[in-house]
Parts: sequence; structure tokens; C-alpha cells
Amino acid sequence: MIRAGIVGGSGYTGGELLRLLRFHPQVEVAQITSREQAGRYIHTVHPNMRGVSTLKFIHPDALKSCDLLFLALPHGRAARSIKRYAGLAPKLIDLSADFRLDSAADYERWYGETHPAPDWLGRFVYGLPEANRERLNGADYVSGVGCNATAVNLALSPLAQAGLLQRAVIEIKVGSSEGGNKSNAGSHHPLRSGAVRTYKATGHRHLAEAQMILGCDFPIHFAVTAIEMVRGVHLLAHCYLRESLVERDIWRLYRGLYRGEPFVRLVSGKVGLHRLPEPRVVSGSNYCDIGFELDADGQHLVVIAALDNLGKGAAGSAVQAMNLMYEFDETTGLEFPGVYP
Repeated sequence: MIRAGIVGGSGYTGGELLRLLRFHPQVEVAQITSREQAGRYIHTVHPNMRGVSTLKFIHPDALKSCDLLFLALPHGRAARSIKRYAGLAPKLIDLSADFRLDSAADYERWYGETHPAPDWLGRFVYGLPEANRERLNGADYVSGVGCNATAVNLALSPLAQAGLLQRAVIEIKVGSSEGGNKSNAGSHHPLRSGAVRTYKATGHRHLAEAQMILGCDFPIHFAVTAIEMVRGVHLLAHCYLRESLVERDIWRLYRGLYRGEPFVRLVSGKVGLHRLPEPRVVSGSNYCDIGFELDADGQHLVVIAALDNLGKGAAGSAVQAMNLMYEFDETTGLEFPGVYP
């Protein structure tokens, strides 16, 4: 049994981690920290855990040694104390953006500040199992993934790896929980009825992760808009191809790459209510659904993807990566569908 701790447990991702790990057969969450909530039961912040867990928040200074630490802190904080956390646990999973990128220069470009611990960047493995499964096996330090970046990377990888993408123009709709941390959420609280807000029209930081995984051989442009939902990422990508294809070519590419992937589902039906991916179908799960429609010219492909930003876009991927780190079955603790309707 792994004794785990969650640092920064009062936020959205910390709460989702706690929910997932509570029913993992090989993990016990022994401690969970919060400066503001120290001494209070976790259900006072995460009401879904009432009657499920009797844990109380502890102050970060009271954190004790354990087998594994999940760092669910706002961006920039984990890196400033990374030596302390590494001294408390032999394995770390950081869900922030602190160790996602390969270089300190890239971090400074996209996050606007000097990296606090540049020597540690090379020690972390980017925690997207579909891209880094072999490196995650037995790893000690793993970074989290950006939710929007995960949708982009999974949606476009088959085309990028085949060298077919000329460029991609992407619109991403997200839920209000994308702020990630309740105490730092600000305007990311649920929107009023009918509200729509452009969250980031150009230069979104998650583009750095997409370029790192997909390569920079073609331009990617994407805008992010917050809409009236709490959980979810819904991606629609206009992909302009280097050559004309037919639909069976697209199926061959996507099935070829994702055959055997436990949490990527291809959804492109001809009948029924849900012919293409929708966020509500994957809500609460670790699945990413991907579908597509090819235009008549054979060179304009529309790819649609949906995932839960707190699940596959954050805590779910972290648990999946943890399973690989400990060489468990990759799906352990994650084998459940989304909540529907």
C-alpha cells in the first residue's frame, strides 16, 4: 500500500485527486495540506467527500515523509520548494506547469518569469501516458499536463506523426473550473446563466506543450473560450492537410495510433444523438473522446475532442501516470465511465 500525500488539497485538482485515490486499491491518502483550511475536515471544502473520508487538512509545515507526493499547488510554488518535497518523498507528481516544459528558456517565454529550479526540469517526465508511456514506467518525478494541451495533443497526434498537417486552427470551449484552484480561481467560478467569456484568444500557454509533443513543423493557432459549464474541454480543430485523403485513411491513422489505448475512444457515428464527442459524456471520467469529419475536398479535416479538464486533463492523467510509475495496471482506479445523462 502506497502512503500518499496531496499538497494543496483545497483546490479543484486536489479534490479530484482525493476522490480518485480514495477508491484506488493500492493507495492510501495519509495527509492533505491547506494553509487556509488547516484543522478542518476535507468535506467542508469538498462536500462530495462527506461520509467518504475522515481526513482533515493539515498545515503544509506539518507535512511528513511518505511514499509519494502529489503537488497540486498554483503555478510557480512547487518549483520554489522542490528540494523540500523531494526530501519528503522519493516520488513526486506535480500537477502545475512548473516542470512541464523541457527548457528554462521556454518556461520564461511562456510564463513570463525565470524558472525557480531550472536544474530540475530535466528530471521530470511529461505525464501524458499516450506520448511518454515508456519513460513513465518506473519514473520518480512526473509533471502534470495542461488540460487544453492534452486535448490538442491527443486530437492531432495521428496527423502530426504521419507528417500530414499543414496547419491547424483550433477553438476550445472550457468549463469554469479550468482555473484549477478554488482559492486562486478568481473569475473561474461558475459563470452566470448565458455567460460566455473569451478566456485566451491568442498565445495560450498550453500551446508550448502542444509544440513540445507535436513538434513545430506546422503552425497551430488556438483560442480558448469559457462557456456555461463547470467541467469540460471541447475542442474543434480545422486541420489543413498536405494531401487529399479519404475517410478510411483517417480512420486508419487514428485506429493505428490509439488501438489498445485504454482511455482514448474514437467517436464518429452516422446515427444516434451523440455522433461526435461531447464533454458531458466524459464528465467525471479519465476518457478522451475523439471524432472527425472530412470535408469534400479531402484536405480540410475537422477533428473534435472532448475530455474532463479535472479528469483526463489533470488528476486522472496524474493517477494514470502514477500507475505506470509503480508498474501497476495502467487503468487501476480509473475504470469507470462518465456520468450520463
